Amino acid sequence: MQEGIMELMRQTSHMSGGNVHYVEDLYEQYLNEPTSIPDEWRGYFDQLPAYEGAPSHDIPLAPVREEFYNIGQQRRTLGGGSSSEGAENKKQVRVLQLINAYRFRGHQQADIDPLGLRSSQRVPDLDLSFHQLSKSDMDTEFQTGSMFMGKDSAPLKEIVDALQQTYCRSIGCEFMHIVNTEEKRWLQQRFESVRSRPKYSNEVRRHIFERLTAAEGLENYLASKYPGTKRFGLEGGESFIPLVDEMIQRAGNYGTREVVIGMAHRGRLNLLVNILGKSPSELIDEFDGKKMLERGSGDVKYHQGFSSNVMTPGGEVHLALAFNPSHLEIVSPVVEGSVRARQDRRKDAEGDQVLPLVVHGDAAFAGQGVVMETFQMSQTRAYKTGGTIHLIINNQVGFTTSRPDDARSTEYCTDIAKMVQAPILHVNGDDPEAVIHVTQVAIDYRQQFKRDVVIDLVCYRRRGHNEADEPSATQPLMYQKIKSHKTSRALYAEQLVRDGVIGEDEAKTFVDEYRDSLDKGNHVANALVKQPNQSLFVDWTPYLGHEWTGVADTTFNMKRLQELATVMCEVPEDYEVQRQVAKVYEDRRKMAAGSLALNWGFAETLSYATILDEGFGVRITGQDAGRGTFSHRHAVLHNQKNGDTWTPLQHMKESQPDFLIRDSYLSEEAVLAFEYGYSTTRPDSLVIWEAQFGDFANGAQVVIDQFISSGETKWARLCGLTLLLPHGYEGQGPEHSSARLERFLQLCAEHNMQVCMPTTPAQIFHLLRRQSVRPIRKPLIIMSPKSLLRHKDATSTLEELAEGTFNMILPDQAELAAEDVKRLILCSGKVYYDLANYRNENERRDTAILRVEQLYPFPEELLQSMFEQYPNLEKVVWCQEEPQNQGAWYQSQHHMRKTADAVKAGLGRDLSFAGRAASAAPAAGYMAVHVEQQRQLVDDAFNQ
Repeated sequence: MQEGIMELMRQTSHMSGGNVHYVEDLYEQYLNEPTSIPDEWRGYFDQLPAYEGAPSHDIPLAPVREEFYNIGQQRRTLGGGSSSEGAENKKQVRVLQLINAYRFRGHQQADIDPLGLRSSQRVPDLDLSFHQLSKSDMDTEFQTGSMFMGKDSAPLKEIVDALQQTYCRSIGCEFMHIVNTEEKRWLQQRFESVRSRPKYSNEVRRHIFERLTAAEGLENYLASKYPGTKRFGLEGGESFIPLVDEMIQRAGNYGTREVVIGMAHRGRLNLLVNILGKSPSELIDEFDGKKMLERGSGDVKYHQGFSSNVMTPGGEVHLALAFNPSHLEIVSPVVEGSVRARQDRRKDAEGDQVLPLVVHGDAAFAGQGVVMETFQMSQTRAYKTGGTIHLIINNQVGFTTSRPDDARSTEYCTDIAKMVQAPILHVNGDDPEAVIHVTQVAIDYRQQFKRDVVIDLVCYRRRGHNEADEPSATQPLMYQKIKSHKTSRALYAEQLVRDGVIGEDEAKTFVDEYRDSLDKGNHVANALVKQPNQSLFVDWTPYLGHEWTGVADTTFNMKRLQELATVMCEVPEDYEVQRQVAKVYEDRRKMAAGSLALNWGFAETLSYATILDEGFGVRITGQDAGRGTFSHRHAVLHNQKNGDTWTPLQHMKESQPDFLIRDSYLSEEAVLAFEYGYSTTRPDSLVIWEAQFGDFANGAQVVIDQFISSGETKWARLCGLTLLLPHGYEGQGPEHSSARLERFLQLCAEHNMQVCMPTTPAQIFHLLRRQSVRPIRKPLIIMSPKSLLRHKDATSTLEELAEGTFNMILPDQAELAAEDVKRLILCSGKVYYDLANYRNENERRDTAILRVEQLYPFPEELLQSMFEQYPNLEKVVWCQEEPQNQGAWYQSQHHMRKTADAVKAGLGRDLSFAGRAASAAPAAGYMAVHVEQQRQLVDDAFNQ
């Protein structure tokens, strides 16, 4: 290969060479960016000796060979033009390259750090010499390109000055990574047309100052009243308040009717009081430790959510601040879910009326994987919300980690956003007018292109991670600088006084008036609507104040049920369905006619049909939701001719509620968090997330622990989310057996959620209907089956669907004489069918088997009534497939013992266990071991 290149180089050393233009262009690319050319050429150029007669490129160790210099010199005279004309044309190209270099890399030399601690790296691309330009060219006039400065040409010194002003002052723009040319040109025009510094009226500037005063005023007020108390104050990032204020007002002007906000701790209290209009007196009560909830545990003040309405030029806007725990970025997908639910409720397919605003910390934004997952969902069908405004309060330090090479592997904390080509706008928090400009551009971009955009508000934290922390122990240089650094408000006040916008005495008046309002307990959010439009709120009234009940009327008219079943099986005439799927639908037509017993897939989809028929929406997502992980659902048909899809449940009748079923991208954490957010906003819909295998819910454990199980008791947030978690021991190994039933049961208390393990098609039909028709909204965790989807004995009839109900405990199906029963086996899930088969094969008429289909809330009274049916009971056994330290045994045995003892003294004390031995892994990985364990546990249940 090297010899071939050398031969090519010999050929192109002469003007008659056929590759002159190609080789020179290649060499110029090498000088600008060595990695942009093929490895073979780069290796050759690296070995070339320098030629002293060539002009300097100001590139260290850049090799230049005489023949290349000669080629370039002679090439400029080809084609009939003069040498000087060719040189001028070449310089014109270099000027345009210089302009482009500022667009690409100007942000690296921008003055975005208020403290001036950011290491200013030299960017060769921004030097004149890099582009073979010099000071002697500064007065020469060059074309500027159609998108620059609004005129065709200008002297080079004016061009450079404009570039410096636009890209190297208080705003650092990153947008050249965007592929879409229209978006890039739009952003260029917005910044270049005003040199990144539009001129604001005195009225606007006074308003900015008032909002800065409010931001600083609240922090000073709390610091004086509660010194050393944690509040995660906004000091150092006060521009956040005028930023959010401007964002809401501008969004409202576009016709936005709702803004959903998610954020972690820093600045949360300031946002609550100064933007959302929370009463200062109510906040003070929280600082004083007064109980705010009538029931439940409550939560710390900087986790609390809030909602209110504010007035904007475009009308009233509802603001909703999401509740969230200390798990940093996990609130991001929750906000997206709530936004999507509001958009669906409004039929806002484009996302014009509901805006998501997610506020991040810099360290968390770079470090938390759920941020990537949230970005990944931004343009997907099931999860897109028309673009999110991501706002980073960039303190330049994560708790005590301030070295960038400890905090991340990227130049900026925002680099993760480039994966979705989001524009990234870095801005100096001490320049509030630049902050406002960036905010306006961000909102306009989102409304124009319906894509995510990132604002990186570069600031600092004046008091350390929290008010009880001493930051100088780990950041001595930073905090030496901070001690002498004036606040953003003080700096802006000096600027406004210099410009004659306000007087010095007036600046102090702003402070006094704000403090006086706080002392009086008055609202200080100046746009707050005191009598809000209630139609902007989500109406939870029908679902409040209901006591827990495990039963509900889930019967359904038989005639209408068969009509729905028939419609569900209809496929357009020109639709070619795959062969196995066609057989599924042929069988379903027989089931609808009553000539074939119903299987799981048909009963489940029929439940959705009845729920839609009664006016409730249905939303189902999961990694194989349309087909079903185990190919049992087939709710979405795929035309074998052209790939088109048909979803029968979307065509049940005219004007039906929404039915959405989507295959999700390969995520658990963000997707489940999204569905939680959706379900807390749409109580009128059945919202389901299905795991590919129940074990994979591990990847979303934070959502389960911090939101699903405890959201009601911490924040009084109701949620009717349903989880379908395939669970059952089939010999598929440790990661495809257990949905970790024990973890869910461990989280159960205060009737916070339901954990069920249905074993028949009728049971899943009524369980899903119960979740919709009851006016109770509690999370429902379903340990759903795998092998039972096609088990010959796991079938139901149309009559059981139409006339039945969900049985929390299924009685024994065998014809046993109650007085002959000495042993009672309790179980849940598919192990029942193994137990029933053993009993039949061994003719054990002395043993009854009860299926506990609802493990929480545990139906003690119902179980006791069933115990009482067997007067000669001597032994009670709990049988499970899971190892002894897992499954329901340790979390539910106290219910069983209590119930058994209530029937017969000592019966509960002797309750015994039949199952796998305690194990660190959920299941065996070898089929032979699995089979032997399963045989043994069934035998133990009967013969211990």
